[in-house]
This record gives sequence, C-alpha cells and structure tokens, in this order.
Amino acid sequence: MPTLLLVRHGRSTANTEGLLAGRTPGVALDERGAAQAAALPGRLAALPLSEVVSSPLQRCQETIRPLLDARPGLTARTDDRIGECDYGDWTGRKLAELKDEPLMEVVQAHPSAAAFPGGESMRAMQTRAAEAVREWNARVERDHGADAVYLMCSHGDIIKSLVAEALGLHLDLFQRISVEPCSVTAIRYTRLRPFLVRLGDTGDFAALAPREETPSDEAPVGGGAGAP
Repeated sequence: MPTLLLVRHGRSTANTEGLLAGRTPGVALDERGAAQAAALPGRLAALPLSEVVSSPLQRCQETIRPLLDARPGLTARTDDRIGECDYGDWTGRKLAELKDEPLMEVVQAHPSAAAFPGGESMRAMQTRAAEAVREWNARVERDHGADAVYLMCSHGDIIKSLVAEALGLHLDLFQRISVEPCSVTAIRYTRLRPFLVRLGDTGDFAALAPREETPSDEAPVGGGAGAP
C-alpha cells in the first residue's frame, strides 16, 4: 500500500497570536509560515508525489501552493475529513484563557472523552480522518500502484491522531505526540500494519534548544506555533 506524507500547515497568524483558530475562515500563514511553505518543494524534491490532498482551510491551501507551482502536473484535491477539529465555542479564543476551562484537563489527560461545546468530540475527529486515509490509500494504490507516495496537508491534532491510530495507540496517548508547523510525518502502509518512518520532521532542531520560559507539561491544543 502507499506511503502517506502528512504535512502540517505552516505557521499561521493564529499560532503567533496564541489563538485556537479551529475552522475560522481567513486564517493565513504568517511571514515565517510562508517561508516554510516556500521551502517545502525543495524538501520533497526527491519524492515522486502521485496525489496531493488538503484540508479546505486557507492555511493549508497556502502551504501547498508553492509545491503545486513547482510541479505543474500536480493538482490538489480537497477533503473536508482532514479539516481541523471543530472546537465549537472554543474557536477563536485565546489558548491562555482556555487553560482555566475544566474541559482542558480532559483534553490533556483523557481526550477520548473530550467533546468541545458546540463542536465535535476528539474521537469523531480521529475517526473521520482515519476513514479518509483508508479511502485515499485504496484510491492511490488503485490509480498509481502499491509503491506510490502521496501527501495530505492537514492540522496538528488531526496528524497526531492519525499517528496514534497508525501506531495502535489509544487516543488518550495522542497528546504525547508533537508535530510542528510545516513538519512532515511519513507513514508507510502495508497489508498487515502501518510503519511510522518519519515523525514531525522539519529538518531543523531549533525547537529542541532551551528556552527562557519554563516548558509547559501540557500539549498545545491545535498543535502550537513551533520553534520561536
């Protein structure tokens, strides 16, 4: 079966403003995010991509634009099922404020029980994304062969949930996974099991450098802004 590249969108204006963008329309890449997107074609130059699938949200569409410009024969297809989690009433709120919400403790420690008010549950988010991957795996293999490589551009929580699903991890453990903006995660699917061959690869280790502020023991909802 095919190899899937999961690309998280580049850093967005919401990331730098500390907002939980969710499905808010009009959230664009910031200057750094645009530079990350511009570098993506070079990072993937050695790979023959058979398909590109994207979340419908603007920050994902902007992330793949340089890649599509560099490969004129490649077109992107949109799949709502890999769109951002519906955070409901949390959408657009500051992450600093959400830390005091009782639900945040559930999101961190027991996400399989978390359902956002006016939005969707994290279980439903993982289920729809995993179903999309399974359908695209079959389609790509049918149209391009078992050794094909294809790309999906999506969001932090979506990608983390797909990694957990591929590894056979319970959703309650998915907050232990980290994927930075414009990182590439690669999963090779086979008849019996998936193999995680890259996780959150940015080609840059700046995010591992010590920071002035004390690192938080909570996972950033939505994926975080990445290295400063």
